[in-house]
Amino acid sequence: MLIESFLKYLRYELNLSTYTVLSYKNDLRQFTDFIAGGEEKFEPKGVTQNDVRAWMVQLANSGDVARTVRRKVQAVRALYKYLMKHGEVDADPAADIELAKIPKKLPSYIRQSSMDTLLAEPIDENDFIAVRDRLIVLTLYSTGIRRAELIGLLDSNVDTDSCEMKVHGKRDKDRIVPFGDELRDAIEHYRKLRDKEVGKACTTLFVRPNGEPLYPSLVYNTVHNALLTVGGGQKLSPHVLRHTFASAMLNGGAGIDSVKELLGHESLAATQVYTHITFSELKNNYKLAHPRAQKKEDYYGS
Repeated sequence: MLIESFLKYLRYELNLSTYTVLSYKNDLRQFTDFIAGGEEKFEPKGVTQNDVRAWMVQLANSGDVARTVRRKVQAVRALYKYLMKHGEVDADPAADIELAKIPKKLPSYIRQSSMDTLLAEPIDENDFIAVRDRLIVLTLYSTGIRRAELIGLLDSNVDTDSCEMKVHGKRDKDRIVPFGDELRDAIEHYRKLRDKEVGKACTTLFVRPNGEPLYPSLVYNTVHNALLTVGGGQKLSPHVLRHTFASAMLNGGAGIDSVKELLGHESLAATQVYTHITFSELKNNYKLAHPRAQKKEDYYGS
């Protein structure tokens, strides 16, 4: 099947993640269901621009927001680009369709002072779960690694002597991420408790009491609950700590190229969004600190 070949191309030649490929698969299944009643009856050569437009209208009527519709149409474009490359079709019916521009939102992040407050809160240093959960938050904040990278972090790849960890990231690429003394000490303390609690050698650094690795919802809930007291009304996810790490690094004077490498970004453009955070923070600090930054009540007779 053409779509199955396309999905294999995404996974094994472009090295896209399983989650990303599944997203493409679901979007294209919706498309072929609408166009032909299923992938088996789908004839890519017979699809017109009007067909794609009608599908977009159907998506919008069913409640999909502009950002979602845009993503799904881009999945169709990617499929047709692949089919054109392999001589299966001559043109892409979605190529000339203008998509709604989505304004970029600044990534959510937690202020450094709030993180300091959170990490200073006392915990029971002999409680395995409490120590592990605090370490999850500290690791994400101190290194900027992704949730999936934290879950897959091998115990053997975390070296507290050199204060470095080898992280397996997107597109099956590895990178070395340094860390500081605070995280080193926290890891060493956690390992002692873990070995006593689990009583067996562990492949991954982070485990449950039964020795099995963590799973995504456990990490999400751990971070979400930890950030509730300091995060205000924003989304409180593990990725927020990645954003917080990046903004803290740039605010602290790190070069954007260095931050790009630490985050494991493919391009500098993905990292540049954090410069907007730091500039926003700079403006806020200016308004709070400078005596002439705020408009006075009686200025110009107001």
